Amino acid sequence: MRDLNTPELADASADLRDAIDRCGYYPDVVTDSLEVAIADEPIRAYVLQHEPTFDRDEVRRHITILALTPTRLIVGHTDEHAADELIRAPYASTSTEAIPLHRVNAVVVNRVVPNPAGYATGKADPAVAGSGEVVLTIGWGMVNRIDLEPAVCADPNCEADHGYTGSVAADDISLRISAAADGPAGIQQVLEFAKALSFATSSR
Repeated sequence: MRDLNTPELADASADLRDAIDRCGYYPDVVTDSLEVAIADEPIRAYVLQHEPTFDRDEVRRHITILALTPTRLIVGHTDEHAADELIRAPYASTSTEAIPLHRVNAVVVNRVVPNPAGYATGKADPAVAGSGEVVLTIGWGMVNRIDLEPAVCADPNCEADHGYTGSVAADDISLRISAAADGPAGIQQVLEFAKALSFATSSR
């Protein structure tokens, strides 16, 4: 594991390109799309998730990449689509967003740890790791989720209308990585990325 206790991490640009190539999902399209957003900055950490989506009787693929540069968080999505009335052949669509690190205001990590009594730091049990998962949620103020529910008082017999109560949470992107689908290495990668992003944003 890389040492994330220092702000300077090795450039992982080549590692990211290798991961995109291994994924095999339109690697040149994905790479060219990211390069526009990365703009020649080094990559300090990244997460790549390749997942299928089901469209009736066909499977469509989707890839999400989070990349951390010294100044920005890069979010990239690539989807594939069937031919339609406008485009007569199957095609891919890509989008990237570059967020300055000073705008990232929430890095939330939710973990599911099976058999917590047998958990030991740095000692991965394959049986345990095979069923764990991590949900990484990052907010930078573009999308806010509002959760509302009817407000109640302490009187169980009260029938008055107390309006609503709720909370507002930043939820610009949420990425779920499970060891069953992405492997234990996928869990480790998203945790390393969350640690690097938390460090990068805490120093600003």
